[in-house]
Amino acid sequence: MENNKQPQLINPAELFNPEPYGFSHSISVKSPFQMCFISGQSGGEGENHVLTDDFKMQVQNALKNLKIVLQSHSMTFENIVKITLLIVDHNQEKLEIWVAEAKKVWKGTFLPTSTLIPVSQLALPGMLFEIDAIAVK
Repeated sequence: MENNKQPQLINPAELFNPEPYGFSHSISVKSPFQMCFISGQSGGEGENHVLTDDFKMQVQNALKNLKIVLQSHSMTFENIVKITLLIVDHNQEKLEIWVAEAKKVWKGTFLPTSTLIPVSQLALPGMLFEIDAIAVK
């Protein structure tokens, strides 16, 4: 009999394989709630993690990737209780882009707690945005 209280690694097939880089896209924990800890999702697309130099597009892609991970846990954006944003060369224009895109996915009054950290660079050349999350169900 499998112990359903053990942490479960979930790496959706639609996203690149993170194992060679030493992390998982997400981990679920049930005790007594299902908790999902999601690694930073960037604006890269596909197995090769192709990045555009457009900040808005990277935010949109990162949210799309975050949604894929959430769905792999049978969760939605409404299950997210905490996010951390990393923005390269943060400024007011980028903040406004983030807020506009966030309002498209969080439409209700239950909004996650949030921390925004301006950074000079991220893990890969060309990455402009990254979001990690904790979700609970």
